[in-house]
Amino acid sequence: MDARTRGTIDGLIGVIIFSGSIVGTRLAVVDLEPMFSAHARAVGATLIGALALAATRAPLPERRDLPSLAVVAAAVVIGFPVLAAFALREISAARATLYMGLIPLATAAFGVARGLAPRPHPVFWLFAAAGSAAVAAYAWDARATGSLLGDGLIFASVVCSGIGYTEGTRLTHRLGGWQVISWALVVALPVTLPMMAWLWPDWTRVGWPAIGGLAYVAAFSMWLGFLFWYRGLERGGIAAVSQLQLLQPFLGLMAAAVILAEPIGPRLWIATAAVVACIVGARRFAVAPVTVSPRHSPS
Repeated sequence: MDARTRGTIDGLIGVIIFSGSIVGTRLAVVDLEPMFSAHARAVGATLIGALALAATRAPLPERRDLPSLAVVAAAVVIGFPVLAAFALREISAARATLYMGLIPLATAAFGVARGLAPRPHPVFWLFAAAGSAAVAAYAWDARATGSLLGDGLIFASVVCSGIGYTEGTRLTHRLGGWQVISWALVVALPVTLPMMAWLWPDWTRVGWPAIGGLAYVAAFSMWLGFLFWYRGLERGGIAAVSQLQLLQPFLGLMAAAVILAEPIGPRLWIATAAVVACIVGARRFAVAPVTVSPRHSPS
């Protein structure tokens, strides 16, 4: 099995884990404030990451790695959860899902811009845009409410994801996927821990489903998923593997149907099939062909 295939498998596992975030978050915010949930899940993941770092006696990051770790911490540990939490006070979940479909496109674009991924074939961008459009078409709901503030916040969260995924991938080949997210969580702790303490809830009013949802997003969405995701992006290429995240909204809705008994219709399966086709096409054109000048071709 070549590195690209292994990267695709790792990336798909990461997406499957991330997909449970929708259900976990919905369960958590029934009894917990969204802002508390966003910071508490980071603190919980920090505990897991710190224990893993201590158990393996992982070396400290080099000084040159600290700025990138700070970017990852600001983008995916703090930025995305907080911005999304505020955005969901202004816009509907359906409208937010529309913007989530832009994350793979943003990740690929930042990867190419930072020189961390080969410039894809132009057709790649057509498939990537088509995949994002398929997600948007499914998410669009005529009843979805929106506001300029909410749209701006959720778009900013998409940008945070693209930046954080790209910068984390840059560090993965030196530190390893789980070390990157673990150290990023540690770097963010001076912010996340005080915020969690300030927003501390009355736990007598919090049910076990909310506690279970918070535990899932802390252990899986905020830590284990990143282990596979960063490793997949590093092994399989940012442009190709990032497109797998187009499946995340649909997998999340399927999980919601199983766990929360939310209904799904045939449109979901049609949209999922369209997204899978776009992922296959994007993966095929993720690397631009190399043109060999005739005078340099082998004789």
